[in-house]
Amino acid sequence: MTYFKALFLVLCLYVFNSYAADTPSNLDKELAVFKPYLGTWQADFKVPVGAKPVQDIGRWERALNGKAIHTKHSINEGEYGGESMIFYDSKKESLVFYYFTTAGFYTKGTMKVLSPTQFVAYEEVTGSKEGITKVRSISELKNDAFVVSTSYLKKGEWTKPEQRTYTRSTKAVKFK
Repeated sequence: MTYFKALFLVLCLYVFNSYAADTPSNLDKELAVFKPYLGTWQADFKVPVGAKPVQDIGRWERALNGKAIHTKHSINEGEYGGESMIFYDSKKESLVFYYFTTAGFYTKGTMKVLSPTQFVAYEEVTGSKEGITKVRSISELKNDAFVVSTSYLKKGEWTKPEQRTYTRSTKAVKFK
């Protein structure tokens, strides 16, 4: 009987230790603001009546031993998607990120935390076939959902902000 108790105790300690090593609390302090964003999210875009539905599934994960956040998302099960890495650049004393897409363009940008529930991202776009050169977005966490408002600098003019609300999801990010 003592053998089983000892084995059970060792198993419990192993499980606890494995769980603790992967918990979001092990993010670097500069990334701690993103802890509530970790997990999978879904947004169903507003589209005109009769238009094809558009759904974005995104996943935020702790990466590189808590030194980065890895995000990936796919629209309509892989029609379009992208992946990014967010990290703190100590030389620039700023949150920075790179975003790579299935459409062949990429962005690099910076993020500024505005409050414990809100941040803004500024992106420089390289290789957009649509003429987009910059992106500005504000994300705000509200009631276990987050709202993203995005504007694009397209052909020299900023577009009207588009707003999307993401809620928790059990769906998977898919690429074709």
